[in-house]
Amino acid sequence: MTALTHDHPWLALDLGAEMPVLSWAVNRPGLVRARRILWREVRNADLPVDLDVEAWLTGELAARDALDAVCFLTSCNIAQVCESRAEVDGIRARAVATVGLSNAEAVGTRLPPATDGWGTINIAVALSEGLTEGARIEALSITTQARTAALMQSGLRLSTGPVTGTGTDCIALAAPEGGTRYAGLHTATGEALGRAVLDAVTRGVVLWQQSDAAREARHG
Repeated sequence: MTALTHDHPWLALDLGAEMPVLSWAVNRPGLVRARRILWREVRNADLPVDLDVEAWLTGELAARDALDAVCFLTSCNIAQVCESRAEVDGIRARAVATVGLSNAEAVGTRLPPATDGWGTINIAVALSEGLTEGARIEALSITTQARTAALMQSGLRLSTGPVTGTGTDCIALAAPEGGTRYAGLHTATGEALGRAVLDAVTRGVVLWQQSDAAREARHG
C-alpha cells in the first residue's frame, strides 16, 4: 500500500514505484516519470509579489532532496487532506485531495485574484490500471469532471455563477504504462477514478466550509 505522510508544511504521496504522472503541477509538469507527489503549503508571507515562485520552490525541493517529485503549491490547510478509494471490476483508484476555495471561480468568468491566500484544489489520483497515453488524457478529464461535479453539488455560488473550481487548481494522475485505451464514463477505470475523486473532493469542500465558518466566527 502506498504511503501518505504529513510533515508540515509538506504532504507526500509515495506511489510505491516510479510510473508515468500526467499533470500541470508547478514542479515537473507534463508527462513525466515519478515515484512521489508532494504538496507544499504556503502563506502569503512565503510568496511576496516580486518572488520567482518556481525558483523558490526549486530551492525548497532541493533542500528536501525532492527535485524528482511532482509538486503542488497551496495555501489551504493540508492537514485537512481527504482520501478516498474505489474499486470497480478489479481496477483500483485512490484520490488524495486538499481543498481550499478562497480562490474560487465560475468557469467562463474571472474575478479579481484573491488577496487573502491561494486556497486551491489539488488532487492526486493513483490508478492500478496500465493506460495508453490517450487513456491517460481521458482519465485526467474524468478527474476534472468529478471535481467540478463535487463543487456544483455543494451549491456554492459566486456573483458570476456556480463555483466550478479555483483559479489555481491542479491535478496529477499516476498510472502504470499499459494497453488500456479508454478511461471514459462507460469504463470501469472511469467509474472507479470518478467515484474516488467525487468522494474526496466532496468531503474536502465540507471541511473547507467548516474551517471558513470558524474563521468568520473568530473575526466577526
